[in-house]
Amino acid sequence: MAQGEPTSRSYRSAAILAGLGGATLTAFGLNAIQGFIAPVFLALILTICVHPLRIALERRGTPQGIATGTVIGAVFLLLAAFVTALIVAFAQFAALLPQYASQIAAVGETVAAGLGALGLDPEQIQVVVSDLNPGRIVAIVGGILGSVTNITVALVIILTTLILMAMDATSIPFLFRLIEPDRPDMVAALRSFAIGIRKYMLATTGLGVAQGALNWLSLVILGVPGAFLWGLLAFLCSFVPNIGYFIAIIPPLVFGFFTGGWGTVVAIVVIYGVINLVVQSIVQPRIVGNAVALSQTITFVSVLFWAVVIGPVGAILAIPLTLLVRTLLIDSDPSAQWWRPVIGGSSQKDALSPKEQTEE
Repeated sequence: MAQGEPTSRSYRSAAILAGLGGATLTAFGLNAIQGFIAPVFLALILTICVHPLRIALERRGTPQGIATGTVIGAVFLLLAAFVTALIVAFAQFAALLPQYASQIAAVGETVAAGLGALGLDPEQIQVVVSDLNPGRIVAIVGGILGSVTNITVALVIILTTLILMAMDATSIPFLFRLIEPDRPDMVAALRSFAIGIRKYMLATTGLGVAQGALNWLSLVILGVPGAFLWGLLAFLCSFVPNIGYFIAIIPPLVFGFFTGGWGTVVAIVVIYGVINLVVQSIVQPRIVGNAVALSQTITFVSVLFWAVVIGPVGAILAIPLTLLVRTLLIDSDPSAQWWRPVIGGSSQKDALSPKEQTEE
């Protein structure tokens, strides 16, 4: 080999650097359009989840247009119910905080004393403690949820995209049959993605409702204020693997301590721990199986990554987004199949039952 001639190792290094550079640019691009990409992807997930309902209606003789309209209407009602619950919960949160202003102020003084004992500058301590007041906390939570305008725009994008995707979904089986002779691996990967996402989202939603309801009932029995709010938070956090449990348990612990002391805190920890263990570690894996298998490290990092890239919705949709990336980069490429065990999954065909492998 002549001196200075590129080697296979140098080509591989260049490809890795180019891939990392492209991934970085893509992440920054997605972050720049997160207000658009998040609702569009959510609409895609909803379309995939309700697709079997439309097929079932058509098989029963329902005209295609009526079946599509029925599915869109059902999703619209679910979204309307969820947004209404979110608004009620936020109003309850805003009304609840001022009732415990004195306790929150006491917590702020304790924190300030602790930070002062560590030798922090008084100005720095004041910056930290200034956030521990009801008005500031409500503003922070409101900023996370977004303004009324942003929520309205997101809902318009979701509903419009959902309607268009639901209408276009009628031609998906035909497109798959048309493309499959030339791109069989891509078609198989997309089918596997749709089935896996459907199993994951439906199972997580159903179990999240049960988890939120059980937490709400337990908090009502314990006399913790804002039980409905914390039950709704538990439902939302059930979509955030690994981290969601710790996010959901903090507010009820705080208000439980305000109202019942350490005994209530211990009871909440035990109840939340048992419910989370049963739902997340025992029931959900049996329902979902290996269809969306990812290693614990990949799952944790994906939640952090997508939350940074497209905001709080990214944490909720972290698993579907990661599975989409896996579908496009690994499952659709036979030469990249060896990555499946590395990231925590079995082979694409082994993850689904024979019936699911042929489902469209």
